[in-house]
Amino acid sequence: MSIEAIAPASPGWRRFFGRRPMLVLSAGLLLFFVLLAIGAPIVAPYDPIMQNAEVRLQAPSLLHPFGTDNFGRDILSRVIWGARLDLQMALIGVIFPFLIGTTVGTIAGFFGGIVDALFMRLVDIILAFPFLVLMLSIIAILGPGLGSFYIAMALVGWVSYARLIRAQMLVLKGSDYAVAAVSLGFSRPRIMFRHLLPNAIAGSIVFSMSDATLVLLSGAAVSYLGLGVQPPIAEWGVMVAEGQSFITTAWWITLFPGLSIVCLAFGFSMLGDALGELLGVHE
Repeated sequence: MSIEAIAPASPGWRRFFGRRPMLVLSAGLLLFFVLLAIGAPIVAPYDPIMQNAEVRLQAPSLLHPFGTDNFGRDILSRVIWGARLDLQMALIGVIFPFLIGTTVGTIAGFFGGIVDALFMRLVDIILAFPFLVLMLSIIAILGPGLGSFYIAMALVGWVSYARLIRAQMLVLKGSDYAVAAVSLGFSRPRIMFRHLLPNAIAGSIVFSMSDATLVLLSGAAVSYLGLGVQPPIAEWGVMVAEGQSFITTAWWITLFPGLSIVCLAFGFSMLGDALGELLGVHE
């Protein structure tokens, strides 16, 4: 085989990513935060909860690039450690609603009839309440804490996934390969989860990126209100709440965690758009 025959195949990956700058940018931004979270014990210059009254409320400097808060804690270190917790909140807060909603939507769409009607009435009841109000009510009942936030997200967030998967299943269960699978005697669980679900799940995967943005902002809001992560743990919403009293005199306490929330949310949102374009899914 000649060199000329194999040379054109080599830059294929470059063309793939070169035509998708949004995918590269969003994936790179999220990868940065992931690496920052993983390397927090190494990258962070100070202990995120160590207090030092001698350096309290210092403006950004060489020793403290993001400044210090009213307890003398290094803001940069707290932002880095906060990335670990906020990424965890976004990940767990999406996984459980995704799994619950996908299962419910698959069953409702495949069986139809009374099963579909019961599940969809439950979805309608949950959607009748404002998302944030219902989530905060559940957390208030369970008590403040990260575990309560995860439970609230799982109980409230699954409905969107269920509706997406159900709509796809209603279409796909009448397809030729689904009818063929039934005629071959395959079990219903096998038809639902091995033959139909893989072809119906693309839209939910794309939506999960937008949902991660919502979960991230909701988690920060809950922590800001004192119902989520509790001080002195380094979390971006907690840091914004702690800095609100010093917004005019020590703006850096609020600015840097706030920018971190915006950048991470922007990364999730852009990745969702890029995946939608790649998979041919439009929300």
